Amino acid sequence: MVHAGVYYAPGSLKATLCTQGRELLREACGRWDLPYDECGKLIVARRSSEIPRLRTLQQRAAANGVPGMRWLEGDAITEVEPHVAGVAALHSPVTAIVEFVRLAQALSADIERRGGKLLLGTEVTGFRHGMADVDVLTSTGRVPADVAILCAGLQSDRVARLAGDVADPAIVPFRGEYYRLVAGRQELVRGLVYPVPDPRYPFLGVHFTRRVDGNVDVGPNAVLALGREAYRRGDVNWGDVYGLVSGVGFRRMARRHWRAGLREMKTSLSKKAFVAAASSYIPSLTAGDLVPAPAGVRAQAVAASGDLVDDFELHFLGPVVAVRNAPSPAATSSLAIARYLVQGLAEKGF
Repeated sequence: MVHAGVYYAPGSLKATLCTQGRELLREACGRWDLPYDECGKLIVARRSSEIPRLRTLQQRAAANGVPGMRWLEGDAITEVEPHVAGVAALHSPVTAIVEFVRLAQALSADIERRGGKLLLGTEVTGFRHGMADVDVLTSTGRVPADVAILCAGLQSDRVARLAGDVADPAIVPFRGEYYRLVAGRQELVRGLVYPVPDPRYPFLGVHFTRRVDGNVDVGPNAVLALGREAYRRGDVNWGDVYGLVSGVGFRRMARRHWRAGLREMKTSLSKKAFVAAASSYIPSLTAGDLVPAPAGVRAQAVAASGDLVDDFELHFLGPVVAVRNAPSPAATSSLAIARYLVQGLAEKGF
């Protein structure tokens, strides 16, 4: 999904790079003849108590220069999404969808056309760097480089520490579980439909995401994963679990947010609870409309204070840059993040 920039605090890296990244991504899809569908997004206030939070999003969208935003009520909501029920909504017409696998393949091909090399299945084991260059130590040998940019996702804190970075923030993995609308029920949404998010968390709530192929995903929840690669409910990595419970930031977060964790676990264990969350703004949704879909794992950075890090966090370490937190809208912002990092290195003389 290509975010428009509605949610993010004005002046934050997320706000700035999402806005820039949306345009860069649209241009790249045009250049490489990839689908780019501005299907639009509706953010729905289900009850009057959510209207102040929706107004805050409207103000953020205006401050971030998101084009075409509209405040909707009553019949104006169902003109955009006939099956949605809510007291008010924000409509973002420039929010889009792309086929990100094809986009990643195009980026990879572009790297190779420019003389780059992809070393897949290669583990990074360490770094040796001085003031002006860096050696990346890997399972297949040493890779000398002028600079190294570390984008290790679920392993980002561990790889950053190998390069000499600080321990904080640490990654806590959250599994996002999805269902998919069955054939014949994709007409429940025309585009993308989201609830008003809880501002205490960086997660956006169970929502409806139309895909380029016509399928519609419903989700995700945000369930603590018992392993950094725990894509299935039964997956457990005890080393990762030990790392979690021994981290002071995780323990503080858990004490503060355990009730929210239990609510998310309920939607994982009970399809009825999951449907209840999604049908709160699309009432005609039933359990029979949903079939399981693949899950993802979010690399959520958590500070030693127990706070969930919301903004992008990027650490410059001489010729090494460590991307320490880049959750959504990182895909939307990806090309802008790349430009930001390259410019930052150039300004430092690399």
